[in-house]
Amino acid sequence: MKKMSKKILSLTLILSLLAVLINLPVKTAQAAAITSASDTMSTVKASTLANHEFKFGLPTGIAAAGTVAYTFPTGFNMGTVAFGDIDFATGSTSTCSSATYTEQTLAATASGTTWGAAVAGLVLTITSGTGTSTAGNCVRLRVGTNAAGGVNQITNPGVGSYGITIGPTDTGTITVNIIANDVVAVSGTVNQSLSFSISATTIAFGTLDSAAARFANTTTGSATDVVAHTLPVSTNSANGYTITVKGATLTSSSFTITAIGATPATSAAGTEQFGIYATKAGGVNGTIAAPYATVSSFGYDATGTTATTFASGTSATATETYSLHYLANISGTTEPGTYTANLTYVATGNF
Repeated sequence: MKKMSKKILSLTLILSLLAVLINLPVKTAQAAAITSASDTMSTVKASTLANHEFKFGLPTGIAAAGTVAYTFPTGFNMGTVAFGDIDFATGSTSTCSSATYTEQTLAATASGTTWGAAVAGLVLTITSGTGTSTAGNCVRLRVGTNAAGGVNQITNPGVGSYGITIGPTDTGTITVNIIANDVVAVSGTVNQSLSFSISATTIAFGTLDSAAARFANTTTGSATDVVAHTLPVSTNSANGYTITVKGATLTSSSFTITAIGATPATSAAGTEQFGIYATKAGGVNGTIAAPYATVSSFGYDATGTTATTFASGTSATATETYSLHYLANISGTTEPGTYTANLTYVATGNF
């Protein structure tokens, strides 16, 4: 009976102790998980130098003397990255994409309000001196040439999926995927473009008289200065275009009406004169060459065998339109006959 009583007593004590232990509160240390975590890289190409921009929320925040460690997996090469290649900023809210970030002063070690930034192996650690980050708010870390004054970058590993871990208080993993080539080569061809036309290829002075000047038009000539025809031109050439003119002066058999030449002159009735001047509308840079550029002063210095520059542009341009005016004067001794001239205008793109 005594043995049985002792056994019952022992069992009762054991059960009582178990009941006490079961009802004791269990204390479990649990780190909070980072939120809204991202690592935006400048390139995800394998074995290539890259910048990193980490953003995530820290539920616990950062206390004075606290740390945040970024541990890169094997394969990454930190090179000579140091605090000068790192920017660390604390955010104003828990929404990382729209938070306002305040850059913190960094040094190799933390001291007072200066934060420490150090790289050891594959671990980059940010350490607070007296500074803090509000619980729940985001933080941002830039590493590489995207940091102010940054020079050195981290070299990507080979092709694969990698997890960069964050700790030690608030923890998490940020996955990045490294591929063989992240560049898409895109090409397209823009053809050369040159547009040129002559609005009328037949013009006339009509009957010439030594008493008064005649001006060419598309009918029978005019007693007043008029536009005979136009030359529209446009091109996408970066170096613009050149228009030349070539042709002998007004000629009848072996007789000619004297061309005004390279020095512009106004109309002088009773004196043999053949000449042209032009004006321009539209475009951006077309220039009329001498001797054709002065309004109401005419010139002509081309020949049947020698072309001269009439106008030119120095860059790509939308349509520029040249309006041409033709003058003919004769003297009292100019030989009779039908006088004609065939002028050739050529536009060349300076591609």
